[in-house]
Amino acid sequence: MISRALFIAFLSGYFLFLPGYVDFLRDRPVEIKLGYVPHPQVLRAVLADQRLSFSSWVVIKTLFYYGSLIEKFHQNVIIRPEFANMYQTLQTAIKIDPYNSDAYYFSQASFTWELGRIEEVNHLLEIGMENRTWDESIPFYLGFNHAYFLKDYKRAAEYMSRAAEVSGNPLYASLAARYFYESAQTNFALVFLDVMIEEATDENVRLMYRLRRDALKAILFLESKLEEFKEKTGREAVSLLELLRTGFVPEIPEDPYGGKFYIDDNGKVRTTSKLAMPDWEKVMNPS
Repeated sequence: MISRALFIAFLSGYFLFLPGYVDFLRDRPVEIKLGYVPHPQVLRAVLADQRLSFSSWVVIKTLFYYGSLIEKFHQNVIIRPEFANMYQTLQTAIKIDPYNSDAYYFSQASFTWELGRIEEVNHLLEIGMENRTWDESIPFYLGFNHAYFLKDYKRAAEYMSRAAEVSGNPLYASLAARYFYESAQTNFALVFLDVMIEEATDENVRLMYRLRRDALKAILFLESKLEEFKEKTGREAVSLLELLRTGFVPEIPEDPYGGKFYIDDNGKVRTTSKLAMPDWEKVMNPS
């Protein structure tokens, strides 16, 4: 009875202040309209048996917010996301309900590729692996993060082995058995992105992964043509334009993020967009 009374009191206060809060959100700058949620300890005390529903609502709210930014991007309107607030919101959702699969999926989708906050995401995923012991996707995400971003192939193999044990999926077993050499990273990323696209339930998140997949496919194509050029000429190409002039490629692929592909000092294909949406690089690296 006490917990129910606290929950009713919380809702009453929430709806009492809701009109003014809505006006406040409407009048704020557009890039900070995600809003905030109370501390998870406070929420656990007042929500009682409503924690699961509230956790789901928090994640849905974040998905809608992020989806609106993706839509604006395709309308050539660049709005810098509230990455720190998004992360805090998702962390709150997980602390309220550690079984919320959407929170882990969206954290992996948003804060690894775009923000580069790998350690923070791994921390959330470790919580997920402790609770969602039957879920092969959690160790799969951890394995990918350690291999692709952190270059920690030993830990990556351990997590992929866990994913293989839980699921029986030969893909995970194959990945666990390999060392992810630097030369194979693009191929590995494409495998990962294909899995993520298939699992995605939100169209905006799926679109975000498709953008990156298309960019990586273009990079893989150019890398293969550079290797072909070297095999046939006995030297490395000076630039991608040389591939075009000598007929090794019919055209230079477009970067779906709006950048331009080039060859760096180590002979790797890079892009000026850094595989991030325009202006978000400032958010990822404010210094």
